[in-house]
Amino acid sequence: MAELAEYVDGLPNICGQEAEIEATLQQRAPTVYAHETHIPFDRINSACAIALHMHQPLIPAGGWNLRTAEIISNLQYMMENQGIGDNHNAGVFHWCYKRIGEFVPQLIHEGKQPRVMLEYSGTLYHGLRKMGLHDVFDILKNVTCNHQYRHAVEWLGAPWGHAVAPSTPSQDFRLHVKAWQHHFAAIFGKEALSRVRGFSPSEMALPNHPDVAFEYIKTLRDCGYTWVLVQEHSVEQSANGHGLEKKHLPHRLVCQNSEGESVDIIAIIKTQGSDTKLVAQMQPFYEAKSLTRWELGGISVPPLVTQIADGENGGVMMNEFPGKFFDATRESSGSNTPMLNATEYLEYLSALGVKGSDFPVIQPIHQKAIWDRFEAGSGPEKLAETIEVLRKEDHRFHMEGGSWTNDISWVKGYENVLGPMEEASSLFHEKVLKPGIAPSDPRYRNALFHLMTAQTSCYRYWGQGQWTDYGREICRRAVEILRNDF
Repeated sequence: MAELAEYVDGLPNICGQEAEIEATLQQRAPTVYAHETHIPFDRINSACAIALHMHQPLIPAGGWNLRTAEIISNLQYMMENQGIGDNHNAGVFHWCYKRIGEFVPQLIHEGKQPRVMLEYSGTLYHGLRKMGLHDVFDILKNVTCNHQYRHAVEWLGAPWGHAVAPSTPSQDFRLHVKAWQHHFAAIFGKEALSRVRGFSPSEMALPNHPDVAFEYIKTLRDCGYTWVLVQEHSVEQSANGHGLEKKHLPHRLVCQNSEGESVDIIAIIKTQGSDTKLVAQMQPFYEAKSLTRWELGGISVPPLVTQIADGENGGVMMNEFPGKFFDATRESSGSNTPMLNATEYLEYLSALGVKGSDFPVIQPIHQKAIWDRFEAGSGPEKLAETIEVLRKEDHRFHMEGGSWTNDISWVKGYENVLGPMEEASSLFHEKVLKPGIAPSDPRYRNALFHLMTAQTSCYRYWGQGQWTDYGREICRRAVEILRNDF
């Protein structure tokens, strides 16, 4: 079967070849790394894993008039306006996006065992390509597809437009997940997509409303993902509602909806907050060195200390990460505390005889309080009543999801942006999804591109000002396209 085109009608390939993507996922090999890596898993004490998240939003800034400005990458805006703020870092960001493709071959040729997980948003892919920064793709393709290096780099799936799951309509979030798979396969090939098993959510945000959480995990499972990265403070033990005890072991995230349906997925726990210093200074490796084997399902296994951080933001990540990554890789290679990627780790556990049913069961935070009051399968109306009662009883109780930061809600305070986003989403549903417009239709792709671009988390995170104006303008364009073209 032929590879996918990266661009269709001038837009990134984000939809229209769903059957090919599904066939690729259904026909994939049961394991990814089992025959490509040679870590003495039965003898090591512990391991560490790091993931680098990379993202640049698309903004209407290619011109002075907001209503007519071309949609360009924020990185392009930084490059063209280096005297503003920290835009002078644009060149360093460019290097950050490709440098793993330089580091990994160098370390492997030294005889070392580097490992790193990468997660890039679709808006970043499009922005880089549109800027003509083809060197990023060329060097990343080498470590993604070359048999000499690909075992060291694990790609994680993501929502195409860096959408935050708790406040993105479930049907739209599914479109983001599928769009990323299309785009990734078009860049790196369908075989590379077949090896993507883990999912990295934007802002590490996990919905905790039962119906939203259920749809979120169902989307991931339906799209072929076998595990998801989860922030430790966004989940609780299902049995008692307490925090996690053995954070460095895989867990089984179980999500039940108001109708009594249940879905589950393996959760790899990301510990601590979103501090780039932790990854830049390779803290997971040094923490893992202090650990010994734990018991899981009656089997002795090495714990895995896992963390993720922005791969380009902050002076520590820009300047200190390269040296620390090289130091930690050289020290960990061949030691009792190697670096591993998460899918590789899970495959090793399976080879030892550990089953998914052996993993501790967890659920999104605050759900224990609901299940103590709510009779399974009572439906969405009864669930809404239960949630309202709990809100009145405890000001700390909320259903807005959990993420890497506990002081930011992804819903409250963003009415200026969420209103237009909801209008665009509603129109997309009414004019495109409901009538069954084919995803291969150019109008579908154009509307989807604008809808997903508008749902980027940056427009919510910053709250007010220029970023809000950007978000509202892209929503306006999406609404205009949906009203005029359909």
